[in-house]
Amino acid sequence: MATSTPVRAGITPEERKVIFASSLGTVFEWYDFYLYGSLAAIIAKQFFAGTDPNTAFIFALLAFAAGFIVRPFGAIVFGRLGDLIGRKYTFLVTIVIMGASTFIVGLLPNYESIGIAAPIILIILRILQGLALGGEYGGAATYVAEHAPHGKRGAFTSWIQTTATMGLFMSLLIILGTRTAVGEEEFAAWGWRIPFLISIFLLGISVWIRMSMNESPAFVKMKAEGKTSKAPLTEAFAQWKNLKIVILALIGLTAGQAVVWYTGQFYALFFLTQTLKVDGATANILIAASLLLATPFFVIFGSLSDRIGRKPIILGGCLIAAVTYFPIFSALTHYANPALEAAQQSSPVVVTADPNTCQFQFNPTGTKKFTSSCDIAKGKLAAASVNYSNVDAPAGTVATVKIGDTVLNSYDANGLSKEEAAEKDKAFTKELTDAIKAHGYPTKADPDQINYGMTLLLLFILVLYVTMVYGPIAAMLVEMFPTRIRYTSMSLPYHIGNGWFGGLLPTTAFALVAFKGDIYYGLWYPIIVALITFVVGLLFVKETKDNDIYAND
Repeated sequence: MATSTPVRAGITPEERKVIFASSLGTVFEWYDFYLYGSLAAIIAKQFFAGTDPNTAFIFALLAFAAGFIVRPFGAIVFGRLGDLIGRKYTFLVTIVIMGASTFIVGLLPNYESIGIAAPIILIILRILQGLALGGEYGGAATYVAEHAPHGKRGAFTSWIQTTATMGLFMSLLIILGTRTAVGEEEFAAWGWRIPFLISIFLLGISVWIRMSMNESPAFVKMKAEGKTSKAPLTEAFAQWKNLKIVILALIGLTAGQAVVWYTGQFYALFFLTQTLKVDGATANILIAASLLLATPFFVIFGSLSDRIGRKPIILGGCLIAAVTYFPIFSALTHYANPALEAAQQSSPVVVTADPNTCQFQFNPTGTKKFTSSCDIAKGKLAAASVNYSNVDAPAGTVATVKIGDTVLNSYDANGLSKEEAAEKDKAFTKELTDAIKAHGYPTKADPDQINYGMTLLLLFILVLYVTMVYGPIAAMLVEMFPTRIRYTSMSLPYHIGNGWFGGLLPTTAFALVAFKGDIYYGLWYPIIVALITFVVGLLFVKETKDNDIYAND
């Protein structure tokens, strides 16, 4: 429903308090959630020991993704509560769950201490975090939007949009400070727990802030008029007129927004550390600096969407990102690890193997063994960030690895005893490592060769895309649904998009890289999803900036 309500100039002290309180509490909650992602490599060693490094890291990423997978269920549970009892108390509960779960991670014994119980408890805590976050975002965005004057919802809610990036920024800063204070060796052993334990203080501040807030005026008005929904889940998802909007919001907005968001921040960080072998402290500083530089653009694009519309900015960000990801990530390799780029060009690697013995090396349970000569060769090359092409060989052929003019024979571990397999693995690993080094493939990025200015510029561009798709989207989602079912309706597509399409991006992308042998192959996942969102959004999603958010029909 359109409205001609005039735009009011300025911002009242009460509105400023609403924005600050909602944003600050949400910053802390995102900080809690992203500590895990920032420390995925260390957590892999602490809680998923007993598997090979590739499997441990993929397993750690999947545990990270577990928090995202359950987010839509949190959206359903807490969204329903938010539409029944109010916005304020619902997202007060979510932050308590989040903060307590994060604090316990800091106390949790590792795999060496309590065995399999360690990763099980960790995943349970990640699930609790995901459920809480599923109820958090919709509450904060709805709360702020329902306090905003007409014509300024994009500007007001864009402050909520900065909180995810600022939470990540805060987590990176505290991790960096702790690393510097205790040293890398001590940080890997026990210092990584400190950022998790600090969250108990952030929890206290957040609870105090949210206790002082008033209920949303739109909800108060609706409750006074007796128009609250008695069954928000049924209204939102069992009636086609609302369900179709939920589906369009997912496919035509949040799926593309999510993959652009996670590519620009998390995948960029994983790419720097795992693929380009940039040391963790340097990568964190570069990502943190790019976030700091780009964060004001959340508000800029949110405010711009009040004037020109939400849709062109969000869909434009999806399209530009999809078109430029390959050249940007290729340039990251050029500027962050030029030795790796030079080795790839001068000494191409070819794996020749029986294709029937080569598996898709995606191991979510950590129990699958890759014992064929093909799998062993590809697994070690992927771990070393070595690009390779594939050549089919006759059945029964033992896989070979050709690096430049050097040819190495892999080995088949099937039927070997544990001792025999370990001996062959040691010999092959040394032989392959020596050959890789001899042909110029670096084991880590040389700090003296990193072009820090250009690397930072490229990371800034990636986060700028994030601000385009993310800055206006809270206002747009709020405006798509009526007040009586708004919390429930907007939360589900947002968290399916970000929880499933976005949260599974790092795991999916890395598995694709290991499958194909191309360090850039994982980018096809966000590119395809972003293009689907662009097409669906362009054809079927309506502009919302002039909608009346107080309408209940």
